[in-house]
Amino acid sequence: MNRLMIYGAAGYTGRMASANAKAAGIDLVLAGRPKDEAKLVRLAAEMGAGYRLFAVDDVTGCEGALCDIAVLLNCAGPFMRTAEPLMQACMASGTHYLDIAAELDSYRLAERYDEDAQAAGVMLLPGSGGSVALLGCLAGHAAKRVANPSKLSIALHVAGGFSRGSAVSASENVTTETLHRVDGELVSRAADELREFDFGNGPATSFPVTLPELITIWRATDIPNIETYVHVTDGAFPEGDLAAMPDGPTLEEREANRYHAAVEVTGGDGTVVRSILDTVNGYTFTTLAAAEAARRVVGGEARAGFQTPAGLFGDGFAETIADTTIVDV
Repeated sequence: MNRLMIYGAAGYTGRMASANAKAAGIDLVLAGRPKDEAKLVRLAAEMGAGYRLFAVDDVTGCEGALCDIAVLLNCAGPFMRTAEPLMQACMASGTHYLDIAAELDSYRLAERYDEDAQAAGVMLLPGSGGSVALLGCLAGHAAKRVANPSKLSIALHVAGGFSRGSAVSASENVTTETLHRVDGELVSRAADELREFDFGNGPATSFPVTLPELITIWRATDIPNIETYVHVTDGAFPEGDLAAMPDGPTLEEREANRYHAAVEVTGGDGTVVRSILDTVNGYTFTTLAAAEAARRVVGGEARAGFQTPAGLFGDGFAETIADTTIVDV
């Protein structure tokens, strides 16, 4: 089996990921909820691909739809609703699971199912695109510059606004507790502990947030102390009626708003190093990276159990996507 299914293909990121997967020559099946049938029919006709309809809470329907699928890429958020049933269906059908989740609970779920997935010979790769791939690669790159890295602080600069789906997912997954990793454990921290990061244009105030990188970077690097931040410009998180938002940023808006990230790593001897990453807009990167990750997994690059993009593909993975660059400062 070498077929890829993209669930949530009718959504904003799902459509972009599907187009990228098709352009990469992957044998593609589009999928989504029964209520999205009209959209999927049109999209499948445009791409010359097949399509399947099933709800994630339909256990029999999920497993049946995946019976001849090698890899599933889940683009349907909120992932708190879709990740667990689709992970379970993948383990039952022997299908590798990928998604683009930015929600901590999806990664805790993958941790919980790690042994079950290994027993089933199935890989769980949440965050195959997006910030998890970006920041994981940046962190791994910088960590190699010091001996015995003991602390890592990393920040993502978000620009250009949100898609409707991302805004809804974020609003339904607001983490009331701000966390960081201390001596290997996730513990609470004050939400007002702001700090400056230089993304390449001078210091920018960033605020602490609970990102899945608290799990994925720790898993890939074993650095015991990790803190994660975000700096948002050019379209702060939307308020009001999210359902009335446009589908997502236009091509012109994406091209005008690149993403950046900055990391600081402290070695066991006190040495401090910093690196910055520059890339295309987050939605463009996410859908390109997710399609590339799916292509690689369809081609056989997989390990059973919970994996991270940087851990599976190497710290150079992000720099294979569009014109992403990492610079040491």
